[in-house]
This record gives sequence, structure tokens and C-alpha cells, in this order.
Amino acid sequence: MDKRISIIGAPVWLGQTRYGTNLAPDAIRSAGIIARLEAAGCDVIDEGNIPVSAAGRCRQAECNIKNSQSVVRASEELAGAVSRALADDRFPLILGGDHSIAIGSIAGVAGHFQELGVIWFDAHADINTPETSPSGNIHGMPLAASLGLGYPGLAKVGGWVGKIKPENLIYIGVRDIDPGESELISRYGIKNYGPAEVRLRGMDTVVREALADLSSRCDAIHLSFDLDGIDPTEAPGVGTPVREGVSFADSLQALGVLFESGLITSAEFVELNPILDKDNRTVNAAVKLIAALLVNGIGSMIVDITGLNSVEALK
Repeated sequence: MDKRISIIGAPVWLGQTRYGTNLAPDAIRSAGIIARLEAAGCDVIDEGNIPVSAAGRCRQAECNIKNSQSVVRASEELAGAVSRALADDRFPLILGGDHSIAIGSIAGVAGHFQELGVIWFDAHADINTPETSPSGNIHGMPLAASLGLGYPGLAKVGGWVGKIKPENLIYIGVRDIDPGESELISRYGIKNYGPAEVRLRGMDTVVREALADLSSRCDAIHLSFDLDGIDPTEAPGVGTPVREGVSFADSLQALGVLFESGLITSAEFVELNPILDKDNRTVNAAVKLIAALLVNGIGSMIVDITGLNSVEALK
């Protein structure tokens, strides 16, 4: 991993309907992520938060999409901030925000590489279009937009359409898939290592297999990590929890393997809602996960998972 890190806050919540994800970037900062990275010798620049406006907040009934103007503006701002970090040879660490921010993150990264791979750690597939979405929430559409599908304003963020290819996308932990998403996933042959497969085969095997696949044809790999990919008994501070998720220990293992590989070139952590958290468990889990990806690797696992189910272990 590059030890030159730019932290970019994306306090977006209008990609869905629950206030609070906009508070997550500052909550993660307050929990000590910068000090932890700097203590490990990283050169950290905190770029602050991108400007986010609630203007244009509305549902466009004719195309089943909510708050598109606000999300598009935030996505363009984020794409620019991420692109500037990469141009300065720095690792963009993006703190969301709901998962709609991935539209801007991926747009900012994709312009710097020929073949961008994406590892999508999540409970949800997030590949809806307005036509398939049950809710019209944009946080369920970022992958469709990044593939060039769905609402044109989202698909064209960054100035062009088709930032990633379906064969360069791999899911880990996805278990809540809408019917329209299932059809797209099947059509494009997108690989999903669901929680059951992770438990059966082991996270180490799953992540190494995913990395081998993507690195065979991609010149960069972006990690998009949704905290609701973790089982909600261990990460309660999310707006759309789904039972029977990946354990925190396996999540930590995944990020440790990614650290050891040295192949991740950018990352975002999303959907943390501090208002819904319990005793800061999910906030502090996010800090541990980020540290495992960027500075600790697998060697931190024994320390970080001991007594995992206690509140103290996540402080």
C-alpha cells in the first residue's frame, strides 16, 4: 500500500432516506483514525469534507429516483477530489456517507487507469436502475451508474459513461438482492461470494481468489466497503441491516489479506450511521477495519478480534 494517504469526507445522506450517514466522516475522524495511521508512519493529509447541498431534494416520479440533483452534484465534487489525490500520487481514503458516493469515487478513480477492478463488500447488490428499484433510493444504484446503466445524470458523472466493466466487479457478502438486480447479475455473470460461501471456504481463500481474478486483467483495484456487509449483531450502526452477514472477524481478515496483497489503490467506507450505533461499536469497528487495510494487515487480527462481542473490544 502507498503510505501517502488523502482522507476525503463525503457526508452524503440523500442517496437514501435516513439522516445520519452524513455524520460518519467526522465520527470516524473523532474515533482516532488519523492518529492511528500517522502512528504507523503514514503521511496523512485530511482534505476535509466535500460540499454537499440538500437543494434539489425531491422525488422525480417520472423516473423513480430521489434527490438526483443533490447526489449528482456531490458525486461530481467527490470525483474531482479523488482524481486530484491520485494525480498527487496519494491513496484516496474516502469516508462516506451513504453508498451513493461510490458513483463519484469510482468516477474519480477510473479516469486514472485503463482497467479498474472493484471489490464490493456489502449486504446489498446496489445495481438497481430506476426501472428496477423498489425505492428510488440512489444508494441502491451506484454500480448500475458506474457500469453506464440507468439514470443518465448519474451514469455521466465525471464526463463519460462506463467506468467499469461487469467482469471487473466482484461482490463479497451480498445477500439481499432485488429481482431486477438478480437479472442483471445473471446476465453479466458477476461473481458473488455470499456469506455462506465465505463461511464454507474461508475468507482468506475467497479474497485471494478474487484478487487473482481481478489482477489478471486490471491495473487498479478499488475497494468499496459497506459496513452493513457485516452481521448487524456486530455492526449495528447502519441504516439497512441484513441478518446473517459476514462476521467482523472475517471482515478484518479480508482487509488484512488486501493489505498484504498491496493491490488496493483506493478505498471507501460507507453507510455508517452514528445515530443508530450502540456504544460506538460500529464507529470503532470502522477504524479497526481501515487500519487493517492500510497499516496493520493480518498481523493485527489476534489483537482486534479478541473478545469481539464485548463493547470494550470495539473501543
